[in-house]
Amino acid sequence: MKCRLALFDLDNTILAGDSDHAWGEFLIEHGLVDPASHRAINDAHYQSYLAGTLDIHEYVRFTISPVSSFSEEDRNRLHEIFMERSIRPMILPKSRALIESHRTRGDICIIITATNDFIAAPIAKRLGVSTLLATELETVDGKLTGKIRGEPCYQKGKVRKLSLWIEQELCCGRSFELSSAVFYTDSINDLPLMELVSEPVAVDPDDLLKREARARQWKVISLR
Repeated sequence: MKCRLALFDLDNTILAGDSDHAWGEFLIEHGLVDPASHRAINDAHYQSYLAGTLDIHEYVRFTISPVSSFSEEDRNRLHEIFMERSIRPMILPKSRALIESHRTRGDICIIITATNDFIAAPIAKRLGVSTLLATELETVDGKLTGKIRGEPCYQKGKVRKLSLWIEQELCCGRSFELSSAVFYTDSINDLPLMELVSEPVAVDPDDLLKREARARQWKVISLR
């Protein structure tokens, strides 16, 4: 049985902001890092992401290092506060409605994001999306090492992670094809995946993606 995939990028697509960058600001607000140096590095990484030049391994180390000594329980407790103070205001009503419209049509909704799974998993749960493909973090004895497990879910890595998921689902009797999928994203970093789906949709796109979408006559929408 073939079902259609509805793929959603997370940051600046279904959220009105970037959860990774917001995490850095949240750590500053809670006195867990030096404000000036952490903000400068966080902002520099974000600009690299926008330019498509981010070193995601270095960024993950930077993002996770302030909580690398935390137990899983303490991390989750901190994330609950982060969700309420930083993420909840970013969740767009139009995003919820869009996800629900696909679910109503019987599409399989997936959030596919370069953001690490520690940050992204509770957000996907809050949005009612059960399938999340994200950059997976390595843990040792219950603590985050700051290293990525496997391939980052970033740029061409998104394509490979999604293709692997499709292969695994086929073994369970569910068949999906990228050639019939719809993909919503704001970022030029997602160009490799946009080129493979039947319906690429640029959502409040960055300048580079806006230019590409116009040249290719892709649909452009706003959820803001």
